[in-house]
Amino acid sequence: MNIASVIIYCFIVTFTPGPTNIVILSTVHNFGVKKALEYTYGATIAFGALLIISAMLNTALITVIPKILIVMQTIGSIYMLYLAYQIYKMDSSDSNGTKDGTFMSGFTMQFLNPKVVLFTMTVFPNFILPYYTSMSVLTISALVITIIGFLAFITWVLFGAIFKSFLQKHEKMVNVIMTLFLVYAAIMIWM
Repeated sequence: MNIASVIIYCFIVTFTPGPTNIVILSTVHNFGVKKALEYTYGATIAFGALLIISAMLNTALITVIPKILIVMQTIGSIYMLYLAYQIYKMDSSDSNGTKDGTFMSGFTMQFLNPKVVLFTMTVFPNFILPYYTSMSVLTISALVITIIGFLAFITWVLFGAIFKSFLQKHEKMVNVIMTLFLVYAAIMIWM
């Protein structure tokens, strides 16, 4: 297992702008850090729950249909390349805010967020299940990835509070760097 690839993939997908991160940023500016943190806690719990569900579903698929791995690797790689393209062409100036920053809105958003759902359904078959299937390793992996997600959300809260104008000024350069890292992670699935 290439741990560097899985860590890079997790960091890039969770730290790059997406619906949850943009809502967190907007919540900080509209309602303050305290509301953004409340939203973040809900998003983190849902993210962990989605990872656990994904680990169980993917383990069942791998056990029942071993040939599905190549399909999941292909889907995961294509999705990562799609994300790289989306990040490259991204313009965060058209993001919308949320009317509230509650725990429940953060929790619910994760189940409706295609970026999160696709990420949780691809990280296990692409990076972990080809090498490990024991429940303890899957549980530890889900916990570690959830912590990475939480760190990403907290980072967006801090970015919203401190670095918003700087990031907007250098948005294209940041997007290009994140795109290149995501393309690297997609390529590493096949090695």
